[in-house]
Amino acid sequence: MPVKIPTEHQEQVNFVNWIEYNYPEHKVFAIPNGEKRAISVAKRLKAEGVKPGVPDLFIPSLFLFIEMKRVKGSVTSKQQKEWLKYLSEAGYEAVICKGHEEAKQVVVNKLQNPIQARKTSR
Repeated sequence: MPVKIPTEHQEQVNFVNWIEYNYPEHKVFAIPNGEKRAISVAKRLKAEGVKPGVPDLFIPSLFLFIEMKRVKGSVTSKQQKEWLKYLSEAGYEAVICKGHEEAKQVVVNKLQNPIQARKTSR
């Protein structure tokens, strides 16, 4: 019997549960860009500023955007690549994670190897 590959949704839920349990001081939130919607809802969200390709998750305290993918069988769209490049150039870490284990490792690595504090020009 073949091993069933978790969906992107399952991977993201697993990661969010893990970080909220293990690192509650690092808030995470989803950016709901995907999924099929009624045309009226899609038009309303587009008018409000929803953009295709924006990564799935953001952890503000780590300046980290995560585009969550399945371990196997996922493709990164052109818009996703453009957003990841843009966010990286803007000073954020923006990564693609194939599965929740990879996303967990990104967080653990950031917490073990903190970068210098960001300088703001305000």
